[in-house]
Amino acid sequence: MPGDKPRSFRTLFISDVHLGSKSAKAEFLIDFLRHHEAETIYLVGDIVDGWRLRRSWHWPQTHNDVVQKLLRQARKGVQITYIAGNHDEFLRMFQGVHFGGIVVADRAIHESADGKKYLVIHGDQFDTVVHNMRWLAYLGDKAYDAAIMVNRIIARFRRLFGMPYWSFSSWAKAKVKKAVNFIGAFQEVLTEEARRSEVDGVICGHIHHAVIERFDDVQYINTGDWVESCTAVVEHFDGAMEILHWPHVRALAPMALDQPFVPVVVDSKTVKAA
Repeated sequence: MPGDKPRSFRTLFISDVHLGSKSAKAEFLIDFLRHHEAETIYLVGDIVDGWRLRRSWHWPQTHNDVVQKLLRQARKGVQITYIAGNHDEFLRMFQGVHFGGIVVADRAIHESADGKKYLVIHGDQFDTVVHNMRWLAYLGDKAYDAAIMVNRIIARFRRLFGMPYWSFSSWAKAKVKKAVNFIGAFQEVLTEEARRSEVDGVICGHIHHAVIERFDDVQYINTGDWVESCTAVVEHFDGAMEILHWPHVRALAPMALDQPFVPVVVDSKTVKAA
């Protein structure tokens, strides 16, 4: 869409970019930010992957370009709040500190245009595996890396035969009973936290499962990720929330960047715990 005016939104929510990991689709995010602008941006955790950077340094120019793009937005007056996650938990010691106009927080309350209040939080605080069995969390992180590698192999073969991108790890996560149970439990505990915070909804990340769903009196919104699904949540100027995703994702395929970005709505339904 060269020369086209970016689509404008009131608020943009992005999480789980995992800059510093080889699986981060930084090029897609840069293009997304080029064609979408907002008055306020929330970075809802795990934007930088400190876990992987500690194991081995990986920081290509595209990852730096994402950071520079966000800093330029802040300099132009966009209000940007960086909510720390578990992979970038080192930022939690800098709560309230501004970095180039981007303020760091552990959680925030966002008021939408229609007067609703949302708790914005990464969500790892309510993941008992992360907090009580950190070794298992690291083991799961390595297993996730392996699943992403399988994604790349499958994507290459599908691309050779002209087939669209398909995420093996997303499919496995949706099919494995324990993963389905975890997603349902995660949604339930985040919904309860929203009630305790006396807000109308919660916007989170962490589990890489984009969805907008209502649980009785609370709206649960998960922003997804920029590793598998390449999703973001946007707030329109009337307060309506919507999930946008990249419809032409092709792993390791630079040709995808030459295609126009056509945002579409992700199905807001999700699988509940059995």
